[in-house]
Amino acid sequence: MLILGGNQLTAGGYNVDNSLRFDDGSTDYLNKSSSGSTGAGKIFTLSLWVKRSDISREQYLVHARSADSQGNFARLEFDSGDNIRYRGYSTTYIDTSAKFRDPNAWYHLVLAVDTTQGTASDRLKFYVNGVEETNFGSSTNPSLNENLVLGSNINHFIGVSNYAGGTGSKYSGYMSEVVLIDGSQLDQTSFGEFDEDSGIWKPIDVSGLTFGTNGFYLDFENSGSLGADVSGNGNNFTVNNLTSIDQSTDTCTNNFATLNPLASGVAIGGVAGTFTD
Repeated sequence: MLILGGNQLTAGGYNVDNSLRFDDGSTDYLNKSSSGSTGAGKIFTLSLWVKRSDISREQYLVHARSADSQGNFARLEFDSGDNIRYRGYSTTYIDTSAKFRDPNAWYHLVLAVDTTQGTASDRLKFYVNGVEETNFGSSTNPSLNENLVLGSNINHFIGVSNYAGGTGSKYSGYMSEVVLIDGSQLDQTSFGEFDEDSGIWKPIDVSGLTFGTNGFYLDFENSGSLGADVSGNGNNFTVNNLTSIDQSTDTCTNNFATLNPLASGVAIGGVAGTFTD
């Protein structure tokens, strides 16, 4: 099984100051109610940086779902096998063959959609750390003009499932630079670049992008309003069980050392112990 190398500390260029820490023991999440525009869902780009604290279980990153029906939903998630999956009602659009289980790594994920494209294989693109993923355990091209829900006129949740009252499939880890572009299918170069010295994929300033009506940009820099949308659209998220203590400086440009849950048994001074999250 493939374990991908992660993004490490980068120097110079654009710096990300803050991330948001999610703890699955506290049911931490962000949510935004339905927007006023119904035209989105066919053309959009979702970009976010994530650093996991727990592995080998299903964890929702972003979940969009109508309030009255489980049939109209979409979710980007880590599945229980540590693959990344984008799924809608009855359809798994992508399920990576690669495993993403490095708890010391920041991963940059970009999901780029345009279902109005005449060529089926152009309708959904997925990138990890600057590289397009093409090796999938399973994948289905969206139908022409299909609404893939993200950014459309339904509720959006970050860090948790909207099923079971918003308590299922909780994410444990960090997120930074969470961006939704409404109305444009952008590639990874709109959000990052390879460092010319180290070759490491790193973020770039996205504040100048056109976010579209339902788009948002969460930078987590305001500790008093962690769900604030700084895109200029005012598409703010409601904060649930997150406080200023969950604002972190462990980011995709300032990667902290973390304990590895794959090697939780340790011995210090001859005394054995176990770390847990």
